[in-house]
Amino acid sequence: MNGITVSMAIIDFIPVLLFFFATLILQRDFYGKMVKGAYALLATGSYMVLIGGIFKALWKILYAANVCDYPLLEQSFFPLQGPGFLLVFIAFIGLFTKYNRKDAKLLGVGVVPVYTSSMPFVIMQIIGCSGTQWSLFAIAVKLKKAAAAVLYVVSFIFMLGMGYLSARFDDSASMHRVAQTVNIVSQGTFLLGTVLLHRGGLRDWTPGKGKTEE
Repeated sequence: MNGITVSMAIIDFIPVLLFFFATLILQRDFYGKMVKGAYALLATGSYMVLIGGIFKALWKILYAANVCDYPLLEQSFFPLQGPGFLLVFIAFIGLFTKYNRKDAKLLGVGVVPVYTSSMPFVIMQIIGCSGTQWSLFAIAVKLKKAAAAVLYVVSFIFMLGMGYLSARFDDSASMHRVAQTVNIVSQGTFLLGTVLLHRGGLRDWTPGKGKTEE
């Protein structure tokens, strides 16, 4: 990692925490609306994303500070974040299907195997992120919260930008700064959209219905 400093490594915590704070709001608002299995996936996926991001940032800090190079921290990033994002999306799939009924006991998911290549986890991350954003976009449209819907679209666009940067990543300090900025904007707009959705009545919204009566 060329020119990476401790301060740059600390910045890596920001987008992870932004996403996690957004999912905490969603967990609060969707409690009781999701079948228990789907809600468990939402919570589990959120914590997997948080832990994966913390491990990656911690590895960068230790490396930049010349303390040690502990590659397992960095190697655990995609195996945690990829399935984590996917679990969050699967939870929202459950919200919009017949399985989200009071009498349903479990929405299951298979155990994710560990591959040497990170590509399967990258694919999971892309599907999970985009699926979650568009699920919330659909809810924002139902609740007639245009600002929140626009913010989810912006978040999705910047997420695509992260994918583009990943394909052209050269491990330089300048590329790290650009990637961090794009990621912060993506997760920041995701959090802001979620806050607006929460204030707009998400907690009182019932799946299958439109705007809540005020």
